[in-house]
Formats: sequence, structure tokens, C-alpha cells
Amino acid sequence: MKKKKTPHSASKKKTKKPVRKAAMRAGSRFDDTAEIIRKLGKDVHRFSGKTVLLSGGAGFLGRHITALVKRLNAEVLSEPCTLISVDNFITGDAKAHRAGAAGDPHILHVWADVTHPLPLRQDIDFIIHAAGVASPVYYMKHPIETIESAVHGTRNLLELARKNPKLESFLFFSSSEIYGDPDPKAVPTPETYHGYVSSVGPRACYDESKRLGETLVTIYHDRHQVPAKIVRPFNVFGPGMGHNDRRVIPMFTYQALNKREIPVHGDGHQTRTFCYISDAITGFLQVLLRGTSGHAYNIGNAENEIAMRELAELFRKVVPGARHSLIDYPDTYPAGEPQRRCPDLAKAEKDLGYSATVDLHEGLKRFVEWAKAEESYRDAVR
Repeated sequence: MKKKKTPHSASKKKTKKPVRKAAMRAGSRFDDTAEIIRKLGKDVHRFSGKTVLLSGGAGFLGRHITALVKRLNAEVLSEPCTLISVDNFITGDAKAHRAGAAGDPHILHVWADVTHPLPLRQDIDFIIHAAGVASPVYYMKHPIETIESAVHGTRNLLELARKNPKLESFLFFSSSEIYGDPDPKAVPTPETYHGYVSSVGPRACYDESKRLGETLVTIYHDRHQVPAKIVRPFNVFGPGMGHNDRRVIPMFTYQALNKREIPVHGDGHQTRTFCYISDAITGFLQVLLRGTSGHAYNIGNAENEIAMRELAELFRKVVPGARHSLIDYPDTYPAGEPQRRCPDLAKAEKDLGYSATVDLHEGLKRFVEWAKAEESYRDAVR
């Protein structure tokens, strides 16, 4: 039986809770969810009374989206948003997945594998496809699952979108990895750059499957008028990341907090830009709500391109006593690491009004403060 939609006239009669009041009640500059609400402004009311399907809900990004919906339901929206959060827990945190939405009956946690069609009967207003295997450690361990999530999973969710004629928007999480190791002339890298990627290299299971996922999104938009958009995140970090997937900031933080040397691979000259989670989630949802269907958008922070050696040195300002050393790449690390990674954000700024406001030093302070209280960031050996 299909869920009945709340009449538009009925929702108008209810008084909207002001977004500003929700943000002010948080009372802390480290309240990332309140910061996202403030940045999105009136756009958050698009979720009032709507149903959102989120794949990868137990992942790092999915848990932050879930926390946002929970906060909106409690403090902002005139009618609650129903969130159907699905995950197969290959890499997702099942315990955090459940705990993050405790007490909100409108957030539904479902074990499901998007590589198979989902048996949903209710009307869906928004689909956010964030499921995927993003860490090199895990996509080297699960290459087939990585491909299936980005290809079969995307196809299945696009089919679901096609069967929901009132669907407002579909968001596919691609990756800045689709650009490969860009030509120096293409850094900062715009969405029009086609990429320099090996189809047979050790990173291909991730890079190429995300590229094919983008192709599927484009086809479904062109052939079936699915209102689908693509987001290409650039190195997002923030509370909730585990250090054991070997992403650079959590790994550096773990080493520094446990008074070990921070290992910098190679000569340390390879660069990245890092986008703090509150800026990133804001940008992702701006793409969902404001983006042009059929288009791809870079989301990141272009103001802090930094070499890995310099990043390790920056940790000395955040964690007293932190030190680093240069080491060879381990055999388990996939070859072909891009030497530079920096987004051109002109399109997101022009089309969405997007801007990143948390600089790297501030973001690191927030992340380290969170990690200090996490048992998983304490060295079990000591």
C-alpha cells in the first residue's frame, strides 16, 4: 500500500520553526550539525513531510546526514522528514548507525544491499546514493563489491527513481578520484576535465566504477528525465572517521595522539585539499536541492592545498610533541597515487552559492578534540 502524501495545504497551516533558533540553541562553534542547518537556511524546509532514501547510511557521510535529519525533525521542520537509511555494513559502523538516530521514530534503519533491487513501496521524494567503498584499504580488499555498489547499486536506485515520478532529486556520490592524476595545467581541476585514469591499475576498481556510475546517472537523466545530480567530493574529514581505514588525517591524528611518529609516504610532496564535514555536507545537500539535473559538481575546499609533509608539520601546532618521518609506500598501498588534488569550485559557487568556511587548521582542531575523547583513538598497546 502506498503512503499517502500530506496535502500541501495542510503543511502550510503549521508554523515553521525558525532555522536560526535551532542553530543558536546549540551554543557551540563545534556543533557541526547546527552549522550545516545555518548554512542551508530556508532550503532545509524542502525536507518537511518528505521521504528520503539514503544508501550507505552507516558510513561516515551517511551518519552525518542522519544526524542532520534527526536534528531537523526535533528542532526545525513543521512536519518530520522520514529517512530510510540502508546499509549492508561491509565497511559501515552498525552500532553508530543505530545510536545516531535513537529516539526518532521517523528514521528507519534497514539492512539492505543496493546491488539488489530494494522492495520499497512508499513514495520517495529524495534519493541520496552514498553507499560505496571509499578507502584504498577497503577497496583493495573488496574490489568486486566496490564495483557492484557503484554500478549495480547505482542502476538499481536509478530504476527506483524512475518509478517515482514525483521524485524531486537524486544525488550520486562520485569522487574526485575520477580525475586520476591530473595534468598540472588542470589544477585546480574543473568539472570539465575528463580525467587521467588507468582502467587496469590497482585503483581502477574504485576510479572506473565511479566513472561508470556517473555515465549511468547521465543516461537516466537524458533518457528517463530522472532529476539526478553528481557530486565529486574532495577529501572530506571530520568527527566519525575511523583511523584504521588509513585515510590521512585520521591516521596522522592517531599516531600523534599516541606519541608515535607520523608516517609520511614517499618524499611528502604530494598535495591534497581537505574539506571539513560541515562545509562538505552543506555542499552535498546544496547539489541535491539546487543543482542542475544531469550535472556534476566539485565540492571541497580549494584554499588549503597542502603537501603531506607540511600537513604532518601542521600537526605540531594542534598536538604538542607531534613529529613525523618519511617512509616508503607499503606494499599494501595501491600504486598510482595522484600527486596533486585541488578542486575548481567556480561552478558550485555560481550555481549553488557554495563556499567553504572552515579552514584546515580550524578543522584539525575540531577533529583532534573529538578524537581525544574516542576510545578507538587510544593505543591499545600502552
